[in-house]
Amino acid sequence: MKRHLLNIWNLGVKELWSLWREPVMLVLIAYLFTVALYTAATAMPETLHNSVIAIVDEDRSPLSTRVTSAFYPPHFFPPVMASHAEIDPGMDAGEFTFALIIPSGFQRDTLAGKTPTLQLNVDATRMSQAFTGSGYIQRIVTDEVREFMASHRAAQAPPVDLALRMRFNPTLEPAWFGSVMEIVNSITMLSIILTGAALIREREHGTIEHLLVMPVTPTEIMIAKVWSMGLVVLLATTVSMTLVVRGALGVPIEGSLPLFFVGVGLSLFATTSMGIFLATVARSMPQFGLLLVLTLLPLQMLSGGSTPRESMPELVQTVMLAAPTTHFVSLSQAVLYRGAGLETVWPSFLALFLIGAALFTYSLRRFRHTLARMA
Repeated sequence: MKRHLLNIWNLGVKELWSLWREPVMLVLIAYLFTVALYTAATAMPETLHNSVIAIVDEDRSPLSTRVTSAFYPPHFFPPVMASHAEIDPGMDAGEFTFALIIPSGFQRDTLAGKTPTLQLNVDATRMSQAFTGSGYIQRIVTDEVREFMASHRAAQAPPVDLALRMRFNPTLEPAWFGSVMEIVNSITMLSIILTGAALIREREHGTIEHLLVMPVTPTEIMIAKVWSMGLVVLLATTVSMTLVVRGALGVPIEGSLPLFFVGVGLSLFATTSMGIFLATVARSMPQFGLLLVLTLLPLQMLSGGSTPRESMPELVQTVMLAAPTTHFVSLSQAVLYRGAGLETVWPSFLALFLIGAALFTYSLRRFRHTLARMA
């Protein structure tokens, strides 16, 4: 047993030295966990920021002025007061994302109890802003009209008083969600790339034949690659969580970081094994890159990190239960956002361990088969 552990340690140290001599990989690790993470967290497309709105005010009444003044930064630039003739050319040229037309008699009809119609033109080519912004504008106009009417009529108590409380993200700051999900995606992608590239690099450089004549077993070689590359990703995650997420972005972490890192370790056990499997299928680095595209996109898009799993077809939800990222996203959100403990996330921990064990066993069989063909 002591000899096996020593072999695993020495082979793992060899992998770390090999990675240290690969400047491209080192730059990739640093970029993914710093610049890419910060950029993705602060540039979420769902956010409405500095959108351009033009307003045609044909009424020029106190109510229309009140509505116009309700659009201000950071969601909107100060409104551009335009005429009817300027709206269509401006929309065609992409100068306006929204154009709100307030008809004449707007205040008079509102006070008379009628239902005046306002027209909102939206540039739907800017899809994320169009969807989010139209809802913002409708709510702003409705709120301003309601407050205006309340000052001109006797106040009536509403039949229901809805108290709204935002849990876990009271300011609805997208960076709080985007940063953690970007870390999850980076962990998955980098762990697969590092382990797969390490095996392919040895095969292309011919060093795998040197290992075959040494007194080491395929199990020792694979465990060494798993623990060494997993350790690199774990250290990068720790630094990124401290310096970028909690430091530069100021994201508050509600739960236990040690519990989260235990989940990271279990996820790395599964994804590094997946990287070994892909490297045994691919015959070269370009083939490995193509396999990565086919693997990473479903893992990242269908695991619940981008959209809730409940909104997906039931078949997709069932199939993705076999993916480690599904359970990793679930436990990460539960621990970091909601402060969940082990009593809540243990099913995800168990699922990650079972998936990792299955992937490791199957990848080891493939790895042995590959070495047998090379011997």
